[in-house]
Amino acid sequence: MINAYVTLAVLLFLLAGCRPVQAPAATIESMPAAAANAAPGTAAAAAGPAQPAPVEPQGFVERIHDPVMAQEGDTYYVFSSGARIVVICSQDMVNWEWCYRVFDQPPAWVRQAVPGVGDLWAPDISYFDGQWQLYYAGSTMGSRDSVIGLATNVTLDPNSPDYQWVDEGEVLRTRTSDDWNAIDANFVLDADGQPWLAFGSYWSGIKLVKLDATTRKPVGDAEILSLASRRGSPENTEAIEGAFIIQHGDYYYLFASFDHCCQGAQSDYNVRVGRASKSTGISGPYLDRDGMPMLEGGGTQITGPYDRWRGPGHNGIFSAGGVDWLVYHAYDANRGGISKLRIEPIRWDTEGWPHVASFTGQE
Repeated sequence: MINAYVTLAVLLFLLAGCRPVQAPAATIESMPAAAANAAPGTAAAAAGPAQPAPVEPQGFVERIHDPVMAQEGDTYYVFSSGARIVVICSQDMVNWEWCYRVFDQPPAWVRQAVPGVGDLWAPDISYFDGQWQLYYAGSTMGSRDSVIGLATNVTLDPNSPDYQWVDEGEVLRTRTSDDWNAIDANFVLDADGQPWLAFGSYWSGIKLVKLDATTRKPVGDAEILSLASRRGSPENTEAIEGAFIIQHGDYYYLFASFDHCCQGAQSDYNVRVGRASKSTGISGPYLDRDGMPMLEGGGTQITGPYDRWRGPGHNGIFSAGGVDWLVYHAYDANRGGISKLRIEPIRWDTEGWPHVASFTGQE
C-alpha cells in the first residue's frame, strides 16, 4: 500500500502472548491459485461443486489489511500487513483466531535499506518447489524508497518442530529516483510453469518481472515489464496497486485495486480486472471487458461499497475444491471505519469474466 498507512500503526496492539491455534500436522491440501500447479495435493480449480455463498468472517478479523490466504492440512491461514506480518488462522474460513507473527522484528537489512520502516506490508503467500514462500514489502508512506523481501518455510504450522521462517533477503528495491515502486508483490506461474513476480503501486503502475526458479528472485538483468497504469487516463490519477494474477480457462486475469485505501469509511478503494490470452502470454496486453487496455487506465470493476462496507480492495485469490475465493479487506462504517477481513466466492459468467455477489447483487 502506498497511501495513508497511518491506520495500520494500530496493529501494534496485537500482543505476542495471544494463543496460537492448534494446527494439524503439515499436509498440503490446497494453496493459492498463484502456485496451484507447483505443489502436491492441490485441489483442482477447474471443476467442482456448486458455488457456495459468501462467508461472514468472525473473531480476530479487525485491522486485517491486504489479506492473502493459504491452507495447510485442515487449517486456513490469512497473512496481513502489520507489525512483522500478522497471521490469523481458522478451521472453517468463518471463525478466526490470532496465530502468530512471521518475524520477531523487521529484518535488519530492511531497517537498513528503508530508514524509518515500521509495519511490513502486503504479504503474498504461495507454495512452490516444496516450500512456502512469503513475499513482503518494506516502505514508508508516499515513498519509492522501498524493498520487496522473501521468507521461506517448510510449514505454516507454528506447532510443528519443522516450523521456522528463513529470511532470504532482498528481491527488488526502488529508490526515489525510480518511476515505479517495489511493493505489493504477487508470485504467479505461467502456463509453462515459469515463475514471475507482479508488483507495483502508484507512479507508473503495475509491473512484472521473470524469476529464477531456484532463487525465486529476478533473473539476471530481467526486464521490468509494464502491465497496467492509470497515467493519462480520464481520471488523471496514478492510484493503482495490489496486483494479483491467476489463470482461468484460456486467459490470465490481472486483478488490481484502484483509488484510495486507508481512509476508513471514506476509502473509495475497489478491485478492477483485465485479462490476457494465454496465446499472447502472461505479460499481456491486459484488456477489460470493453476492450480498454489496462495500460491506458482500463479495468472492469468487480468490487464496490455495499451495506456497511466501504473501500473493498487489495485482494488475494484462494482456489480450492473448484472454487475461487476473493479475499480482501473492507472498512466497516458501523465500527468507525476499521478494516476487516472479507471473503466471498468468485462467479465466472459464460463469457469468462469474474464477478462477486456483493457488487453485482447476484446470489
